[in-house]
Amino acid sequence: MSDIIAADQLRLFIERIERLEEEKRGISDDIKDVYNEAKSNGFDAKAMRAIVRLRKMEKNARDEAEAILETYKAALGMA
Repeated sequence: MSDIIAADQLRLFIERIERLEEEKRGISDDIKDVYNEAKSNGFDAKAMRAIVRLRKMEKNARDEAEAILETYKAALGMA
């Protein structure tokens, strides 16, 4: 591969990454707007974030994480 072709290919990759990063920022802003809207309607954004995080996990991983949390809470007298 010639140096010119490699440089052009690298530039294209960088430009694609930059466009995707900009899209990601836009999506991130949209997500923040949804959380703010939910909060203004009386929902707890922190709890909603926790639910979103849990729903991303597979059931067995979620069950394991919840069991560990319950064990720690019990050990600290929080159960």
